Amino acid sequence: MNGVLPLFKEKNMTSHDCVSQLRKILNTKKIGHTGTLDPNVDGVLPICVGPATKISELLMQSGKAYKGSITFGVAYDTEDLDGEVITTQAINEPFSDVQIDDALGKMVGDIQQIPPMFSAVKVNGKKLYEYAREGIEIERQPRNIHIDYFKQTSPAVYDHDKRQQTIFFEVGCSKGTYVRTLAVDLGKHLGVPAVMSSLTRIKSAGFTIDQCVKLSEVEEAMNAGKIDDVLVSLDQSLSKYASFDLSDKLMNLVSNGVFLNTNELQSTEKVVKLKYEGKVKALYQFDDTKGQYRPYKMFLN
Repeated sequence: MNGVLPLFKEKNMTSHDCVSQLRKILNTKKIGHTGTLDPNVDGVLPICVGPATKISELLMQSGKAYKGSITFGVAYDTEDLDGEVITTQAINEPFSDVQIDDALGKMVGDIQQIPPMFSAVKVNGKKLYEYAREGIEIERQPRNIHIDYFKQTSPAVYDHDKRQQTIFFEVGCSKGTYVRTLAVDLGKHLGVPAVMSSLTRIKSAGFTIDQCVKLSEVEEAMNAGKIDDVLVSLDQSLSKYASFDLSDKLMNLVSNGVFLNTNELQSTEKVVKLKYEGKVKALYQFDDTKGQYRPYKMFLN
């Protein structure tokens, strides 16, 4: 069994829960996810199975996309609805689309973001959420992230009774972006408290939500002997890399981890996917210091 399973993670499950259940369903221990999703967030969670676990770090580096909602007029300590309310402020006059779009636009591009206290970022060997649960506030260094786009997807809704306004959004962002912190920061641009009130990941590692399967569907496929119908091959999962078909001679060299010249691979790409008899055998990466391609990820077996 070898490939990537584009799993739809349902709410109220951790990423670890998904891996644990899949190990039982697929009867294999060699499984790894490509980046955690909070329990209250559903959506795309690519799972690497078998030798494909070697590419999990590559898939984790890819950009992601989310859709969800942000509510103005209230703030929570966790920056989502799982925590406790810490601030409220009545929105007596709802923001216009122009005001909201202008604030969203200010957050597109290369920006800095301070990780939330309720996160798994480690400081002095201890996770931030562990400090937060003890009531300790830790100084965090800002991180550089990139926002491809941040836009409204449908008209905002105003709650006259609660004096709160909810907007609906979609965002494309780099690895390491905390979307709930984007929600809070958007509120700061508008001068009001804000919270991420719902979130779904719709794209990750090149996989979109319409490609995903639920755990129940994986189990059905496994029981029917059709697991390959839901597993995405290593070749497809690495489709963004330039591909090169190896000759018998070059395959022998690759099998022994030999460095290759650019003319042998007929490529100037940073990373090249090497195939032999239709199967991916390795990823080779260009080494600037040596002027040659060297082994990066090997899939010989």
